[in-house]
Amino acid sequence: MTTKKKASRRLAAGLAISALGIGVAACGGGEGSGDASARDGGLSGNIAIDGSSTVFPFAQAAAELFNEENPDVRITIGQSGTGGGFEKFCAGETDISNASRPIKDDEEAPLCEKAGVEYTELQVANDGISVVTSPSLEVDCLTTEQLEQMWTAGSKVDSLSDVDPSLPDTKLSFYGPGTDSGTFDFFTDEINGEEGVTREDYEASEDDNQLVTGVSGDEGGIGYFGFSYYEANQDKLNLVGVDGGDGCVKPSAETIQDGTYKPLARPIFMYPKQEALGRPEVKAFMDFVVANQQQINEAAQLVPLTAEQAADAETALGGTGGA
Repeated sequence: MTTKKKASRRLAAGLAISALGIGVAACGGGEGSGDASARDGGLSGNIAIDGSSTVFPFAQAAAELFNEENPDVRITIGQSGTGGGFEKFCAGETDISNASRPIKDDEEAPLCEKAGVEYTELQVANDGISVVTSPSLEVDCLTTEQLEQMWTAGSKVDSLSDVDPSLPDTKLSFYGPGTDSGTFDFFTDEINGEEGVTREDYEASEDDNQLVTGVSGDEGGIGYFGFSYYEANQDKLNLVGVDGGDGCVKPSAETIQDGTYKPLARPIFMYPKQEALGRPEVKAFMDFVVANQQQINEAAQLVPLTAEQAADAETALGGTGGA
């Protein structure tokens, strides 16, 4: 689980809200621990969230803002990766799962179905996977073919000059998400042509802050992670543009939302459990998330939904069996 200290570090560079931890625990375990009760006209209860580290800043910002009006709802947020989050979700350990990719129909969805866990898929943000290097490693743009040469299984690329003689011959140190990460799944699928296919000699972590530290502190550091982590640490990273065939484009709120940052722009999700939506505190939280997604995304340095995406999210949540 994520500690308050780690949460504070994650948002310190860009999130104008304090570290997670606001909220008073509700009464004991069992069914009662999740029930909401009127307290001075408000809500109380527990909400357990886990999953993607990319979605973590969004969930934390949403919790902080929600707790301003509902201080007696205790929201805990972990970041075990998209895959790890779905495992906990399908096992009944959490109420909401954060995901930087859709649930897998051939793996995770059957686990939930077997356990009788029903859910609603809600897109809550847009994101772009950022390719970054250390500030001393000067490279402005890489093609998707060059990225594949560098990151595919069995790659022998040791320096940027191996993919383009005009680029620096500094020995590279690779950093990227672990295999439980939705960012890992998406990047390997889009760049290497098959989900999970990657070179193995890289420093892997489910904590994107560790990846930022690794890349920024290593002369030959190169890696990839969600756009919000670049935004929060842009003073110590070099952002690399990606040429997917139509010229070099760097991720930004505009290029991610309009889809020109391809192929590394992607949707970001929350999966509330249908049963949990029957609890007033969970339904109120998800209603708050959808209604305030723009403010939450701006606080978390993610890219807000388009008007059409926001309408779809409202429709999806309105069609659930929640209170």
